[in-house]
Amino acid sequence: MWRGLWTLIARAARGPRSPRSCTRQGSGAPAPSSGSTIFALSSGQGRCGIAVIRTSGPSSAHALRSLTAPQDLPPARRACLRQLSDPCSGEPLDRALVLWFPGPQSFTGEDCAEFHVHGGPAVVSGVLQALGSVPGLRPAEAGEFTRRAFAHGKLSLTEVEGLADLIHAETEAQRRQALRQLDGELGHLCHGWAEILTKALAHVEAYIDFGEDDNLEEGVLDQAMREVRELEVALGAHLRDARRGQRLRSGAHVVIAGPPNAGKSSLMNLLSRKPVSIVSPEPGTTRDVLETPVDLAGFPTLLSDTAGLREGVGPVEQEGVRRAQNRLEQADLILAVLDASDLASPSSCNFLDAVVIPTGARSPSPSGQRLLLVLNKSDLLPSNGPDPNPDLPPHLLLSCLTGQGLDDLLEALKKELAILCGDPSTGPPLLTRARHQHHLQGCLDALGHYKQAKDLALAAEALRVARGHLARLTGGGGTEEVLDIIFRDFCVGK
Repeated sequence: MWRGLWTLIARAARGPRSPRSCTRQGSGAPAPSSGSTIFALSSGQGRCGIAVIRTSGPSSAHALRSLTAPQDLPPARRACLRQLSDPCSGEPLDRALVLWFPGPQSFTGEDCAEFHVHGGPAVVSGVLQALGSVPGLRPAEAGEFTRRAFAHGKLSLTEVEGLADLIHAETEAQRRQALRQLDGELGHLCHGWAEILTKALAHVEAYIDFGEDDNLEEGVLDQAMREVRELEVALGAHLRDARRGQRLRSGAHVVIAGPPNAGKSSLMNLLSRKPVSIVSPEPGTTRDVLETPVDLAGFPTLLSDTAGLREGVGPVEQEGVRRAQNRLEQADLILAVLDASDLASPSSCNFLDAVVIPTGARSPSPSGQRLLLVLNKSDLLPSNGPDPNPDLPPHLLLSCLTGQGLDDLLEALKKELAILCGDPSTGPPLLTRARHQHHLQGCLDALGHYKQAKDLALAAEALRVARGHLARLTGGGGTEEVLDIIFRDFCVGK
């Protein structure tokens, strides 16, 4: 239905359905501006209590007057109850709240209007078609409102990305990170770095232009080098965040692995809170990798259940074991599951020797693979008995059958995922996209070229390249800033 609705809207936007004007007499509507005005449903599709339809562009006032005539525009940024009518036929469409946001004090920086209508499909369809019949209006393209906000300087490129992440956030950690980026924390950090580069570039170019006149202070180039070295340290620290921001945005890869019949599929179902995997006492039930996105302790994860690792099986299960081993190599976090009542079995010992002990022996770091050892079926152990195997690496006891130990496991998962994904509530802003990493690495490489440059002109060019990477990261920057710094920081000709 919605596809057909947008076809009608696009057809209406191409022009009036009849030669007569669709603007009511006496509305006082000005002729539409040559700039396009867009409109769209902003609150999502489907039946709901309230649907929000908004416009942006020079004809927003005309559109608002056309649908609410004979009344004039409401006071700016104040909600008013108005009767909405079709501007061609005069047929009532709905009683709605309307808001008027004159530019530049609006989300896009342009004149904007909002219609808060009842969320039934017929009402939304009628209002959208009515807007499509107003001269100068057309349906918005995907992301066009935000693109106009960026074009008018309302949002930086990193803030645009933060807004997109906030809309798509599914976990608490993703929401916190997206809000920080939308608030401009990453953009402000990059702007601060760009100011350091701008100042250093101004010093170098001033020395090139005026150094022979003895009109500059001593140590200008040394000061620029100190600033570049300090910036190198800061950039290096952010680039060593080990993809934490990208994991937080896309999800950490958590793989459940272990020998057959250890309870891997039961743990998969317990953590995902739905029957993803088949649970059976027959060994080798899971023969392929089963994946599902899961919110674990507020962090986004891609949880994978794998075939039990063992040898001497048929060709189908052998392929499942091969896939499980490949998935283990890709994992950010391994949930190693053993049967607490069968730790002495050959399959358990082989898994400990092949996976648990080598992974645990590595130096733990955010960039390295991490592992949690879980001893399942603790309900089969004697109550208040000793540790099933005191020689094991650090481990957690769990019963997937009774749920005992689940809270401890979730708390341990929260700590591990906070290391892998970073804490979105504290610390410096995270780099959530490969684009961020690319431009910061490009900036760092350019600073290395600056330090190695034997010619001052090449050194200045390296600083310009570094500055360009930061500018492209946030979507801004200009050469006029360099001249401003030159005349503000130096008394040329004094």
